[in-house]
Amino acid sequence: MYSLFKSVIETDRSAVVICDINHTIVYMNKVAIQRYHKDLTGSSLLDCHNAKSNEIIIKVVDWFKESRKNNMIYTFHNEKENKDVYMVALRDDEGNLIGYYEKHEYRNPETAAAYDFSKSLV
Repeated sequence: MYSLFKSVIETDRSAVVICDINHTIVYMNKVAIQRYHKDLTGSSLLDCHNAKSNEIIIKVVDWFKESRKNNMIYTFHNEKENKDVYMVALRDDEGNLIGYYEKHEYRNPETAAAYDFSKSLV
């Protein structure tokens, strides 16, 4: 089952960085490693941001902890890449917060033809 979930993350065209509730980076997909030019697994996400960003990250994680209903929050729109960015809570089967990640939703229309079997998009 783990291989199935890992495959979903690895085939995502967006950078995926997964952190535990202590802000330790526990997983980066290939796109994230390329984007940030190194594998930061095992490092603190807070070491990668400035003080203001860290304050916001901690505030969001605290909000996730307040209620099992608090699972996703919009953080900003990246005009250059035409994408919206969200922080998303990760929860165990009982609904306990176990981590979080940043979700990127690109707004550019797909340029590939529907069901074009001649090429892969990933």
